[in-house]
Amino acid sequence: MYDAVALGEYLIDFVPDGVSASGEPLLERNPGGAPVNVLAALAKLGNKTAFIGKVGQDPFGEYLRDVLIRQGIADKGLVLSRDAHTTMAFVHLDELGERSFHFARQPGADALLTEAEVRLDLTSGTRLFHFGSISLTSEPSRQATLHAVEAARQAGAIISYDPNWRPSLWDTEELGLVWMKSGLEQAHIVKVSEEELALLTGQSDVGMPDLVAGAEELVLSYGLDVLLVTRGAAGTYYRTARYAGEVAASRVVPVDTTGAGDAFMGAFLHRVLGSQTKPADWSEEELHRTVAFANAGGALATTRKGAIHSLGTLEEIQELLRGTR
Repeated sequence: MYDAVALGEYLIDFVPDGVSASGEPLLERNPGGAPVNVLAALAKLGNKTAFIGKVGQDPFGEYLRDVLIRQGIADKGLVLSRDAHTTMAFVHLDELGERSFHFARQPGADALLTEAEVRLDLTSGTRLFHFGSISLTSEPSRQATLHAVEAARQAGAIISYDPNWRPSLWDTEELGLVWMKSGLEQAHIVKVSEEELALLTGQSDVGMPDLVAGAEELVLSYGLDVLLVTRGAAGTYYRTARYAGEVAASRVVPVDTTGAGDAFMGAFLHRVLGSQTKPADWSEEELHRTVAFANAGGALATTRKGAIHSLGTLEEIQELLRGTR
């Protein structure tokens, strides 16, 4: 039995790392992919985890398998493809550390995961199953994802979902919305950014009145146990069927926001796994404490470059919460 299993994209992030002697930008190779980042955060906090996904049978794919093993994530669900190279994402950072992506994925190996390649012993042998929307962008990974989620739900797992909006990976925005919303129908716990909330609810603005109304709409329409709206330096807004509120962000000096949302999600899910009750039954005080813990995990990840390499330990998160860092 695993504490958490995730399915989705696993790729190479090329992150800016200064300039060469001739003045050209240098890029550092880093492991990337939101589902694996979440698992890495969970593993670093002491949870037993496993990954389902596909990489190329190439040097990058072998490197990514090694990263899983070094992070303590079981690799038995990782498939190597001879038909496509490992997906690559080139990360651009602005002056505030905010990132944007350009993907080399036409197709990438991650998009070729098939239903037959999904390890059902993993989906039926976990307490929590996590996925995102990137694996829903095309077939056959779309059907593989939906198959895995359904198997995990049937086995009684808590379903966690992150509808990451990457417009360049969808043929049209309308198609993206259809499949992103299909993930909401399966989930108990969902994390979105303000922009993703606006997109999913048809808002034209992400100001607080629309945020409150949009969060309520998603929770009630899809029967979510918890909706988490991450707002960067403004903190996190949470909504359940009974409670709504905000938790301030932990104060840090950001360097690179890549993977911060995944670190937040991993920290939140760590507390879910450590609880004796499901989030739907939590008191508002317990929910507030859990979001504060997750905010600290996300904030720590912005203080170092990369995604997996930037994740904080339990001790570091607790220090930040106490204000001793």
